[in-house]
Amino acid sequence: MKKILVIGSLNMDLVTMSERHPKLGETIIGKSFFQIPGGKGGNQAAAIGKLGGEVTMFGCVGKDSYGDILIKELKKNDVNIEYIKKGEKNTGIATIVVDENADNTIIVIPGANFEITIEDIDKNIDLIKNADIVLLQLEIPINIVEYVLRKSKEYNKITILNPAPAKKLSLEIIKNVDYLIPNETELELLSEMSTNSEKEVLAASKKLMEMGVKNLIVTMGKNGSIFIDKDKIVKVGIRKVKAIDPTAAGDSFIGGVIRMMAEKKNIEEAMEFGACVGAITVTKKGAQSSLPTWDEVVNYKF
Repeated sequence: MKKILVIGSLNMDLVTMSERHPKLGETIIGKSFFQIPGGKGGNQAAAIGKLGGEVTMFGCVGKDSYGDILIKELKKNDVNIEYIKKGEKNTGIATIVVDENADNTIIVIPGANFEITIEDIDKNIDLIKNADIVLLQLEIPINIVEYVLRKSKEYNKITILNPAPAKKLSLEIIKNVDYLIPNETELELLSEMSTNSEKEVLAASKKLMEMGVKNLIVTMGKNGSIFIDKDKIVKVGIRKVKAIDPTAAGDSFIGGVIRMMAEKKNIEEAMEFGACVGAITVTKKGAQSSLPTWDEVVNYKF
């Protein structure tokens, strides 16, 4: 099995369940509140670990109780937490509101996530050397993402970037990414094209391929996911379940896909497995607390 290194964010999710989202200037009464370990980096690492993958997490938390909880939770999910740094700022937090339709809004305060430095990467360069797959997101400083991708390609690693939250990517980043995994919103920002239909998604994807993207996996919510490279297009649908909370659905899908890539499965098999992982995730509340194990996915009756 290929070894996976995740370099990214670690946040504590502060989740409010509410009948609906408040209008501008409005105060409403929520239904319930939870504190759940999250952060895109942490979620994706935990997803891979719970699915039996060999995964190491590199990131930064604060010297506070939230940071201790995040590290403890990752360890419980079979993630190697030896290289997680403790910074001077508070642990990152994400304020999440989920309505009765399972639609959410999220505000992230990065905190210690932005204390990762190039010196930290150089000091722990053996992590990249010893990995087979390097996975990143955009909840850490963009210059760190660019540097890690460049170093990873110097050592001939498989590089994967989930460009979330959405922001413009330099050509340096694009040329060093083997697999780019955006959702429709992120694809729209990256391509500067509309992505309101599958036809538009394909057109926007073509533009990114022309910019130098090698392999593209676009997640499209209820419309499933689609893979595009220079030779083929592969579309995979969703699994129908009763959704409770969409938090970490995309992260768990990515975790499932990469777990299968580590087993050298083809892209369609990897995406089918990822779709199952994502479907189970939305049937539970929270981020890492909702991630399924390998046995849950294999034995789930859709």
